[in-house]
Amino acid sequence: MHTSILNATVFDNPVDSTQLQRFTSDSGHALIFATAADHVIGFASGTVLLHPDKQPAFLINEVDVDPTFQRQGIATRLCEELIAHVRAKGCVGIWLATEVDNVPARALYRKLAANETEAVVVYDWGES
Repeated sequence: MHTSILNATVFDNPVDSTQLQRFTSDSGHALIFATAADHVIGFASGTVLLHPDKQPAFLINEVDVDPTFQRQGIATRLCEELIAHVRAKGCVGIWLATEVDNVPARALYRKLAANETEAVVVYDWGES
């Protein structure tokens, strides 16, 4: 499986083996895959958020499925499994953000009975 992860095309960029090892060895991260014929066709990932005054929360970083396999319920199943996994780890709040014009993602999250929060402003200091 490790080789198929390194060769997976569902990520935004080529998988870096060092970053993959760092991510998966940290218990504060979760990464699950969907496969077909030993090829990664989808994934969902996220990070546990700890606060001194709140129960653990979980930020879903990314959910993606190879376009050839979309609209088959794979993203739904990945999200359901990821949510169940982190709930079992004690995470109470689970959240994510997506672009306003990402209609497929918004439909997926509504299907999963997520609450949509409007009027949130996002700031970042990342790469442009």
